[in-house]
Amino acid sequence: MYSSHSPQIGRRGFLGLAAGATVLAASSGEARAASVKTNAKIVIIGAGAGGTALVNRLVDRLDGAQITLIDPRKEHLYQPGLTLVAAGLKSADYVVSETTDWLPKGVTLIAEKAAAIDPEAKTVATESGQTLSYDFLVVAPGLILDHDAIEGFSLDMVGENGIGALYAGPQYAAATWKAASKFADEGGQGIFTRPGTEMKCAGAPLKHAFLIDDRLRRAGNRGKAKITYGAHDSALFGVPIVSEKVRMIFEDRGIDPVYNHTVKGIDAGAKRVTFNTPDGEQEMDYDYIHLIPPQRAPEVIRQSGLSWADKWTDQGWVECDMATLQHLRYPDIWALGDVAGVPKGKTAASVKWQVPVIEDQIVSAIAGTDPTEIYGGYTSCPMITKIGRAMLVEFDYNNNLTPSFPGIIPPLEELWISWLMEDVALKATYNAMLRGKA
Repeated sequence: MYSSHSPQIGRRGFLGLAAGATVLAASSGEARAASVKTNAKIVIIGAGAGGTALVNRLVDRLDGAQITLIDPRKEHLYQPGLTLVAAGLKSADYVVSETTDWLPKGVTLIAEKAAAIDPEAKTVATESGQTLSYDFLVVAPGLILDHDAIEGFSLDMVGENGIGALYAGPQYAAATWKAASKFADEGGQGIFTRPGTEMKCAGAPLKHAFLIDDRLRRAGNRGKAKITYGAHDSALFGVPIVSEKVRMIFEDRGIDPVYNHTVKGIDAGAKRVTFNTPDGEQEMDYDYIHLIPPQRAPEVIRQSGLSWADKWTDQGWVECDMATLQHLRYPDIWALGDVAGVPKGKTAASVKWQVPVIEDQIVSAIAGTDPTEIYGGYTSCPMITKIGRAMLVEFDYNNNLTPSFPGIIPPLEELWISWLMEDVALKATYNAMLRGKA
């Protein structure tokens, strides 16, 4: 049911709204400022969502710049789609494209890992020993999923013995559905977890729990299943009003949260998980478990001296200004995407708002003008609560809800249009962002 306080819009109207939002996003970058002539050397580490979107925008803005992108990955992953793959709603190839498909002409791609960064000498070294100097550096390498931090676990276990791990990539998301679908068919004890570290898309663990709950119901097996969600702290989500809404939905659907529980390890043969809790270790048996490992900055970042020295010391996120993403000690370096050491922003939607800020910073530095763009911590999470329903949750650094469609799409209502945004419009908007058009 839609709220009586919300506009009553039919499905055709909703489809038009979603299509219009996609077109608007895709066209928002067309009215661009004139290009600036320069021979500046710009190096971008990482060809994920952030690096790819930024390089497309910089090529449009800068005439003559030497832009180099460093990333060994042949495949580009549409990571927001992994939760859909892990619920049997999309195939693994839905999230896969070629890295080079998205890159503009005039950019040099070095298909290697960055092995070292020297911010004093202003150089980046690659694994093969190639050294590049830069005038401006953007670090956007993503993050590391530290699966080894979970005792007794390895990725080859995913899909077997009731183990899921959708974050690890498309083949693992598909294997997660193999294990989760068996649980949906048979019931039993399901345990859904998240790590104690900062993480990309903190809504994904909740989405997976909601979707598998719905799969159980559709199979007529919800009465044969118990679902437990292990929260890493005393809340279910980092935004208090959203956390309370999730708690209410959990209560309504019989999903039992346990708080301050982080996974220490598993015994795959016994189907038993050990949690660290304030009261010591606690063991639980499971028939299905979804594991998300601790997440950290890549080693090249942590060894470069770019990380915060006084916070997130176990994770290594890049020290940078919250509003500009500019490094606090090295003004010719910016952090973009997951690796940025800011309180919010490890989602693709955040990247969409971060990229224009860094573009503005670099172009202004070259042109000798004052930058004007700032990043306010915008983060979006289309929170799927069942197949065909979602909440379009958007918020900022201050945990204020920042709806894109105020008065049309209430952010904390489970709506079909919000599901449509996740299932249809989001990927089109994401692709437009990669092209530098959103």
